[in-house]
Amino acid sequence: MLAVAEINYIRHEANKKGRAYSKIAKQMNRDSRTVQKYAEMDDFNLQEKPKQIRKARVMEPVKPILDQWIKEDLNKKKKFRRTAQRLFTQLVEEYQFTGSSRSVRQYVSQRKHQLAETSDAAALPLETRPGSAQVDFGEAPFKYQGESVTLPFLVLSFPYSNTFYFQVFQSQNRECFLEGLKRIFHYIGGVPKVIRFDNLSPAVKKIMPNGQRELTEEFQNFVFHYDFEYEFCNPGSGNEKGHVEAMVKYVRNNFLLPELQIHNLDQLNETLWKKAEKDRERPHYVKETMLSELYLADKEHLLQLPAKEFDCIRYERVKADKYGYIRVENKLYSTSPRFAKCMVLAKISFDRVDILTEEYELIVQHPRLYGKEPKSVIWQPYLILMAKRPTAIKYTSFYEQLPIEWQVYLSNCTVPEKQEALQLLSVILKNDDMKIPTQALQLASENGHPAVDSIKQIYYQLMNGRGQRDTIQPKGFVPAVPTATRGLAHYNEFFKGTGGHH
Repeated sequence: MLAVAEINYIRHEANKKGRAYSKIAKQMNRDSRTVQKYAEMDDFNLQEKPKQIRKARVMEPVKPILDQWIKEDLNKKKKFRRTAQRLFTQLVEEYQFTGSSRSVRQYVSQRKHQLAETSDAAALPLETRPGSAQVDFGEAPFKYQGESVTLPFLVLSFPYSNTFYFQVFQSQNRECFLEGLKRIFHYIGGVPKVIRFDNLSPAVKKIMPNGQRELTEEFQNFVFHYDFEYEFCNPGSGNEKGHVEAMVKYVRNNFLLPELQIHNLDQLNETLWKKAEKDRERPHYVKETMLSELYLADKEHLLQLPAKEFDCIRYERVKADKYGYIRVENKLYSTSPRFAKCMVLAKISFDRVDILTEEYELIVQHPRLYGKEPKSVIWQPYLILMAKRPTAIKYTSFYEQLPIEWQVYLSNCTVPEKQEALQLLSVILKNDDMKIPTQALQLASENGHPAVDSIKQIYYQLMNGRGQRDTIQPKGFVPAVPTATRGLAHYNEFFKGTGGHH
């Protein structure tokens, strides 16, 4: 298009002065048809003409393929994304692409820029974004190991598809919290891009005046490891994670009531994956599409899992007391007599407490205590020492910790019996507590002070589920056996009955 001054000159010279188009064109060094066009133009409204895009015959068929690959790579860490050159090589190898590497590089660069801008500009609510999630704990009643208890369950929900997963734990502590998230990530094969939380104490150490959060060290490392973005609700604004709160109620009402009878928590949790997935065979309450289909969009937008699982543990440096016990969250755990009054490391996970030396060498392993149980004692380290010095056992703190049945029994043993009994306990308590050995001692003691072999026999009968064997009683009449006497007098009695002679 000509400049405004040139158009004005043409229209003035032609329409006002009546000069010929050819003379004006010669003077302006323009084509006479151009001069005529602007002299006679009646409509100067802006014309919005669509930009003409010339289709590249070679590139056009592979653009959808490249788009898909670029989107897949956006869900991965930068170091795991393919270069434009690698995408070009794939096109050649898999689709017999005949275009140039330069064309592919230009297109990939352009599309990455466009997709990044789209992502940054998308100010959509969390509920509408596929691949975003919310997390919260709920509680439900259970019959667990014979007792009525209230246990927490962790729910991760996907607002876009209205779907969820959940796992039951014995506590809402930070190890259970991180273990639950990790299990869900690795079960679904990816990580939500953005996860919204309440200000849970396992994640947030402190809320700062400016709205920032000081995160717990374990949660911060967990975030770095799985590379997701986190959002926290404003204090007192639980409605900001309304979807997961609704899902907590839905899970409790539809899967956990009335109270479940459970013996093994791990076995229960294995059944919950399929229950959550079966629930998706229903239409969305608004979108009228099956939840299972909507979940596919959530799954497509998940981030890639890291190569290694996160180890959901923490360490505490603690000092053992005079009995060799340490205290972790108001529960007592035994170490070994040689670590009494010494510093040790407690390696704490959701279900275990491993006690280590300060050089990270394992001393003992305990199941983590929850509920009313006050202490966990691994007796073997104590027994190995006492078996070497059986006469000193009565004067040790270890003796005071033994069940009263064993204290009474050992006090009535000879020195060799004490040594034998302690050696037996040191073997059978490698993977057991004192409950069954004490039961075996009680049964063996019913007929007086038992030998160690008797205790051992009954213990293994109890371990094999057979219990104590009763004395076999004969059935029917059994004639009395006469008392044996010396001499031949009994032959006379025999021949009297037969009419015989001497």
